[in-house]
Amino acid sequence: MSYRISVLQYLPKLLAPEANFDKVSGMLENVESDLVVLPELALSGYVFSSKAELEAVAESAPNGPIFYEFRKLSKELDLSIVYGFAEKAGDIFYNSCALVNPDGTYHVYRKIHLFNREKLFFTPGDKAFAIHSGKGGIKLGMMICFDWQFPEAARSLSLLGAQIICHPSNLVLPWCQEAMKTRSLENRVFSITSNRIGTEVNGDLSEYFTGMSQILGTKGEILIRLNEDEEAVYTVEIDPELAFNKEISERNNAFNDRRMDAYHLS
Repeated sequence: MSYRISVLQYLPKLLAPEANFDKVSGMLENVESDLVVLPELALSGYVFSSKAELEAVAESAPNGPIFYEFRKLSKELDLSIVYGFAEKAGDIFYNSCALVNPDGTYHVYRKIHLFNREKLFFTPGDKAFAIHSGKGGIKLGMMICFDWQFPEAARSLSLLGAQIICHPSNLVLPWCQEAMKTRSLENRVFSITSNRIGTEVNGDLSEYFTGMSQILGTKGEILIRLNEDEEAVYTVEIDPELAFNKEISERNNAFNDRRMDAYHLS
C-alpha cells in the first residue's frame, strides 16, 4: 500500500495566527499528499511573556476560526493535517494539536509533558494517549515535542496500534531528532517530527529552534531530514502496513518479547 506523508517546516511570526495560516496554506497549495504534520503551536509562536498574550491567540476546538480554516483546507486538499495550537477550554489553556481529516472528522490531543516555561501558561493534558484514523483509515498517534523524552508516550501509541506517530514540535534541545530514531526503531513505527526554525524574541525572552524536521521509517532510518533553517514541505511515499510487522529476527518480536514481570513502571 502506498501512502504519501509530508512534513512542513517554517518560521512563524509571533502572535500572528492569521498571517501564519496564510503562509502555511500557501506552502501546502501544490502539495500532493495524504498526511502532513505541522509544528507545535504552529500559528501562534512560542515565547509568550504573559497569559494575556496566550489568550489573544488561543482558540477552542472545533469553534475557533483557525480550526475552521484548517478543516476547510483539509477538505480542499484532500489530506489529513496535524497541527499544533493553543487551546482554550473555559479558563484553562492546553498546548494541543489537532488532526483534521478531509471527511470532516477531527481529534485533539493535549500535551501531557510540558517543557520549562510552558508550565507557566498551560495545564498538562487531561486525557490518555489514543489512536485515531487519518485519511484512508491509517492509524495515527499524536504526541507533542517534549513527549519524546518519555519512552512511554511513543510505546503507548504503538501498543494501541499506531502506524504513524505525528509529532508537532518546537525543539530547543539538541537531542530529539536522534532520540526519535530509537522511538521509531523500538516500536517499529513511522514517525513525523515537524519542527519550526529561527530565533523568536519577545522582550527579554528568546528561544532558538533547531529545525531539522524529519520523517523516519520503522527501523529508525531517516527518510527525509530538513536542515536547520529551510522553509519547505517534503513528501515521501511509505507502506504503512510495515508498522504492523514487529519482527526483529525469526525468534524475536519487539512487543511479544517484552517481560512485564521484570519491569518497574511506576
